[in-house]
Amino acid sequence: MSSRSINEKLVALGKEMAEAAEAMDFEKATALRNEMARIRGEGPIGPGDADTVTVGQPPPGAMGLGTQVPVRQPPKGWVKPKKPDLMTNVKGRK
Repeated sequence: MSSRSINEKLVALGKEMAEAAEAMDFEKATALRNEMARIRGEGPIGPGDADTVTVGQPPPGAMGLGTQVPVRQPPKGWVKPKKPDLMTNVKGRK
């Protein structure tokens, strides 16, 4: 699938999800939300696949070198580790 067709499918699923929420059909809206997250690569592919590596494409219309290369997104809840203090790695003189 191309980026454009994926984006069109996401827009259609978003509209369908909004209609389901207005009709108070929250189970269908949740299923559509999960399908949108799966297409975007934001969540596990299946139940129990929490360690799945997800890769996403840049938005349609992005041009230039490297735009065809997938962009890796960190898992939800991941926090960048602190840099080590440079003063703690003191070595003795030789």
